[in-house]
Amino acid sequence: MARQIQAKCKLCRAYGEKLFLKGAKCNTEKCPVVKRPFGPGQHGKRRRKESNYGLQLGEKQKAKRIYGILERQFRKYFKLAERARGITGHVLLQMLERRLDNVIFRLCFAYSRSQARQLVRHNHVYVNNKKVNIPSYMVKVGDVLEMRGKENILKKISEIRKDLKERAIPKRLQRDKGTLLKGAVTNLPQKEDIDFSIQEQLIVELYSK
Repeated sequence: MARQIQAKCKLCRAYGEKLFLKGAKCNTEKCPVVKRPFGPGQHGKRRRKESNYGLQLGEKQKAKRIYGILERQFRKYFKLAERARGITGHVLLQMLERRLDNVIFRLCFAYSRSQARQLVRHNHVYVNNKKVNIPSYMVKVGDVLEMRGKENILKKISEIRKDLKERAIPKRLQRDKGTLLKGAVTNLPQKEDIDFSIQEQLIVELYSK
């Protein structure tokens, strides 16, 4: 399982936007990206001129950190996207968005993708009434997701959902208005649905060298 040991808030500041790596703190005014909207370190306010390779590498690292995966797995996704029909960059982002831990995060059942990954690993997520504890599981259109567990776990998830009521849920996902602990996949993710400024073409160029 991917584990990021760097200071998460510094990563967000380095890219100049919220990557939602820290959890609840990302949704408050205490978020360092809001308080200090410039790069970390003593030279953070200076403009850096990067080479083409630097820009390409930066986009790849950014995507890896957003979705919480390591290089070997990311390269595997790229190879699968390369062989699939469609634009390689778009297919790559679609695969990353279809990961089960990402869908749990998008449904606002977790503050961050790392927390969503933990919920999956701890057997709290069921897909079509079957327990799935693999964060990289690819959801499909029509899949129904449900959060299950002890009362204290479900209470915590409900509190998270209430805290994140202002966060928009993508149109491709639908949350059950009855229990509020269920969700469904209605469509595959599209490039315009992704709310992070990832330049996937730079990633394709990097791996195509």
